[in-house]
Amino acid sequence: MCRLFGLSSAPRRTRATFWLLDAPDSLSEQSHRDPDGTGLGYFAPDGTPRIDKAPIAAFEDRAFAEDARQAESATFLAHIRYASTGGLDARNTHPFAQDGRLFAHNGVIEGLDRLDAHLGADRSLVAGDTDSERFFALITREIREHGGDVGAGVRRAAGWIAANLPVYALNLILVTPDELWALRYPDTHELYVLERPVGGPHGGRHLDHSGTRGRMRVHSDDLAGLPAVVVASERMDDNPGWRLMAPGELLHVGPDLATTARTVLPDPPAHRLTLADLRPEAAASQKAA
Repeated sequence: MCRLFGLSSAPRRTRATFWLLDAPDSLSEQSHRDPDGTGLGYFAPDGTPRIDKAPIAAFEDRAFAEDARQAESATFLAHIRYASTGGLDARNTHPFAQDGRLFAHNGVIEGLDRLDAHLGADRSLVAGDTDSERFFALITREIREHGGDVGAGVRRAAGWIAANLPVYALNLILVTPDELWALRYPDTHELYVLERPVGGPHGGRHLDHSGTRGRMRVHSDDLAGLPAVVVASERMDDNPGWRLMAPGELLHVGPDLATTARTVLPDPPAHRLTLADLRPEAAASQKAA
């Protein structure tokens, strides 16, 4: 199953090294089970999006490892891909960038011909073959049509897909230089959020936890003095503050780390897919490790 990871320490810049490489069940380790691509997105000090991605596993990608150890940003977005739609090519590897925003998705959307027709001229935003980048293009259009309101754009785009196309899952993370949005829909895949205060639950300490299953370890000196909000496909450590997002919940993390959450898709998809409905390669990509 694809892995999503997002972090915000806005307005302060920090490193995400500890999440991406140092935990025994970090994204680098998870990539042994999700071998089709790895991507890390973040922002330069002037707000310019930066993406390092390749259609190979994270543990084989030296550039990914170097960026994960060196890059600083107020927001990060990382994705480990198990391909379901689109070939093994950098243009099909998450995250994607549009209008200065970064996006990654975990799930499957079918009926892409109908989605292309609905996108119309905005299909030009899509450089690759994936359902995910098409989904992002629809979000980008809806954001534009709602005067730059990202939350409204996500809600409208996801709502149209849920009502009109066959859907397995629409879990997503979208980031700007100082904000983060995450959607879990429907209840197919888990998505967790952790609001970590300065120094964690013990106060004044660096982040250093062993996972509840004995296979995760996370260390970061940076967050000894900084709060952060993390969203991930699974709990990345044994911090008791991890919360499973509700199905249909849209989370927003503001530029001051204030979080708001509301249910924007209360009903299941009109054409909900099961694993048995998916093509073999798509089904394989969605099975839990």
